[in-house]
Amino acid sequence: MTVYNSLDPQSTWPESWQLSQKYDELELYGSRRHLGYTYAYDVRKRQIYDLISHAVEPGERIIDIAAAQGNFTIALAKAGYNVTWNDIRAELIDFVKLKYSGPRVDFCPGNVFDLRANEQYDAALVSEVIEHVAHPDQFLAHIAGLVRPGGAIVLTTPNGGYVRNRLPRFSECREFEELEETQFAPDADGHIFLLHSDEIRLLARGAGLDVLELRRYANPLTCGYLGTGPLLQVLPREFIRCLERVTECLPVAISDRINTGLAVLLRKS
Repeated sequence: MTVYNSLDPQSTWPESWQLSQKYDELELYGSRRHLGYTYAYDVRKRQIYDLISHAVEPGERIIDIAAAQGNFTIALAKAGYNVTWNDIRAELIDFVKLKYSGPRVDFCPGNVFDLRANEQYDAALVSEVIEHVAHPDQFLAHIAGLVRPGGAIVLTTPNGGYVRNRLPRFSECREFEELEETQFAPDADGHIFLLHSDEIRLLARGAGLDVLELRRYANPLTCGYLGTGPLLQVLPREFIRCLERVTECLPVAISDRINTGLAVLLRKS
């Protein structure tokens, strides 16, 4: 049984629904024209589910931060977790509800900095969010406050160590007022810096978190980068998956340069 209800786009939908539907076409149903995005999303999804399954048991409470159209929220709820959806765009709640028929999902819309946990969560999922925030140190510390002691945070973000990255490190940023003006953009254009693995460890330490695992994933072929997009049209998907697993296991010095994503499991002290 499919997890998601298929929706027919409507011209009367609000702009945020139409944007979400475009991402669903890439993430849920695949696109022959954008296979790199679809394949990279599949790898990110595998990393997230694997780390969450290591960190928390079904039945425990997870908050999905900046969850947008709720694809991870829905899948985790279907897997037996008690999931709370969060996003700054409250109008997406009805879009998520249209897509989903299954176990209950709770909704907690609003700016994440305004969230206060009366009852702390067992885990938080923060996927492709921290690179959009002007103060990632404050952001991660606030997320840690939503999680119980001993609880987990699963975080994914683009890898600042990737050889083709042209964005600055967070530690190199100085004009924070300028960053504040561009934060929270709901697409890739909103990246204002990229974090490197050493910076993630420093941010985690400052937030009272331990880094249990830090994984690098999504090589240029998987993503269709460096002119490899046409190869995705002809190479078997299983070959791409096998090569992806090989590059994930390379020595850190190499893996950090050729993989585009970071997946991190953090534990609150």
